[in-house]
Amino acid sequence: MCGIFGLAISPTSPLSNSTIEELIAHLFKLSESRGSEAAGIAIGGRQAINVYRRAKPASEMMKAASYKQFIKDNLVPENRSEGGLGVIGHSRLVTNGTQGMEENNQPVSTDYCVGVHNGIIVNDAELWEKHPKLSRKSQVDTEVIYRLIDETYKTSKNQLTSAVIETYGEIKGEANIAFLNTLERKLCLATNVGSIYYTNVAQLGVFIFASERHFLKETLKRTGLVSYAPTVEHLKPNTSHIVNTEDLSQATFNFLQKPLPAPNSVMNHARIITDTAQTKKELRRCSKCVLPHTFPYIIFDVEGVCNYCREAAPSNSDNRQTLEKKLENFRSIDGSPDCIVALSGGRDSCYGLHVVKKELGLNPIAYTYDWAMVTDEARRNSARVCSELGVEHIIRSADILSKRRNIRLNIQAWMKNPQLGMIPLFMAGDKQFFHYATQVSKQTGVPLVIFCGGNNLEVTRFKTGFCGVQDRSVNTMVSLDLPGKLKLLAYYAKNFLKNPAYLNRSIFDTLFAFYSTYVNRQEFLYLYRYVNWDEKVINDTLSTHYGWENSSDAASTWRIGDGTAAFYNYIYHTVAGFSEHDTFRSNQIRAGLITREEALSLVKTENKPRYAAMQEYSKLVGFSLDEALVSINNIEKLY
Repeated sequence: MCGIFGLAISPTSPLSNSTIEELIAHLFKLSESRGSEAAGIAIGGRQAINVYRRAKPASEMMKAASYKQFIKDNLVPENRSEGGLGVIGHSRLVTNGTQGMEENNQPVSTDYCVGVHNGIIVNDAELWEKHPKLSRKSQVDTEVIYRLIDETYKTSKNQLTSAVIETYGEIKGEANIAFLNTLERKLCLATNVGSIYYTNVAQLGVFIFASERHFLKETLKRTGLVSYAPTVEHLKPNTSHIVNTEDLSQATFNFLQKPLPAPNSVMNHARIITDTAQTKKELRRCSKCVLPHTFPYIIFDVEGVCNYCREAAPSNSDNRQTLEKKLENFRSIDGSPDCIVALSGGRDSCYGLHVVKKELGLNPIAYTYDWAMVTDEARRNSARVCSELGVEHIIRSADILSKRRNIRLNIQAWMKNPQLGMIPLFMAGDKQFFHYATQVSKQTGVPLVIFCGGNNLEVTRFKTGFCGVQDRSVNTMVSLDLPGKLKLLAYYAKNFLKNPAYLNRSIFDTLFAFYSTYVNRQEFLYLYRYVNWDEKVINDTLSTHYGWENSSDAASTWRIGDGTAAFYNYIYHTVAGFSEHDTFRSNQIRAGLITREEALSLVKTENKPRYAAMQEYSKLVGFSLDEALVSINNIEKLY
């Protein structure tokens, strides 16, 4: 499993920074033989415990300029002059929690601890359920160890020994851990299987530990410290060893015996925890909506209001009178079908079918284009609504395996050179929706096609913006003039030439998508240009009358019918700091439906990664989610 290692360096240690760097480097390289999927290090000094971790092998991570700067910054004399230094490192073999998500890699940070773990906790799910008040931020079993230590540490009046003993009394499985504490200058080791070895080079004021005896002996040999003839000790099973970094005083205790008092070094002020993997520049948001400065073509005035807020707000008024006039020539008088309603299985189209049938009194045929990424929830919700309303449901299905293969090819191509503007290629296969709607209309002899998607509040505009094309849509889904369409086409052509991996069998889908969306777009009747869109009314109606099903991992009912949404919104949010949710909530603010404070609260929840949905998406499409997430998180952020 994983390799863990670390150092405790006293303030008076004569070791040079270059020797400390050499020690860390050798320990990292040797530990990598136990796991090479991610690596990380934490250094606790005078005022802070600083964390650096990356989803790549330690040998690669150490080549990065940012890593070298991190080590240099943390080994400055003033950082260890008061209380010494504590160092812990981790080389990861993934056993749970994808390494592509930053929070799953180690060291793990909690309220009082920064720690690493080698082993597997087999009852972590039960522990999270047993302790519902514990905060959880990752998928890894390691986190529950340190959350339990935190909890007991608080209730035991800052007794590390008690916290460790009680935690090991609850966990099941292998647990070899090492952690630093924000309130005490201590390096704490503990194991229930004995996979920790340590040595104390007293003459040089340094304590060193690693997962294997060989790692320690080899490190001492390579750095010349073996000449000081230190003894390598074995930390026995069910034992903890605590080292005070101020003077390297130490105490060992057995979990099953009355603990010895640990060396005392409680500080007057807690050290802060700084995680470089999570440190990003603050987003500057519009003072009226929630759009950030990373949004394409955004401009703030002197009052901090963005240009999108200064433009006309998206209309959201009920205009049934105009709608009724448009419907006059299409209504059937004999109960025969008089309209085709495009039904994706999402909330807007399901509610739209309800309005068409129940409120407008039309006799619709529902039409669905299943393009390979329609979710199971969407299919079941379509079935619920059609069954309850007694509406015929026509389905046009793509070659599902072929479509998914095309998506996979485009995702693999995208990962070779990730560009935000190229993300819509993942969804190119759904644009034939328009084509088949026209086809079904002709085949049934029903000329009126009602489109219930893309209400005005869902206008995004940033997807073409990342292509260098300004979309000025306000009350339409897509509104590009001819120069805009040509510029968009040129953007894709340029990227296809720069990245030949895009020139694959999916290119015909891509061209057909562009043709269907921008060239041969038919004039459907867009229901929500005339019918007021109210999120609460829609959700209540679908839930009460149809038993509508939401996705278990989604905070919102929006986009649960689209299998790609969780993945592409994760990319946008990770790289640019916002997603479709931010644009949607901003439009609601402009329409006077919610306050800015409500929007900020909503997007904070809605932008949380939907792991289950992304895992299902990657499984269906056939690509490595871990590989994709690593690629995404290594993209240079826009903030």
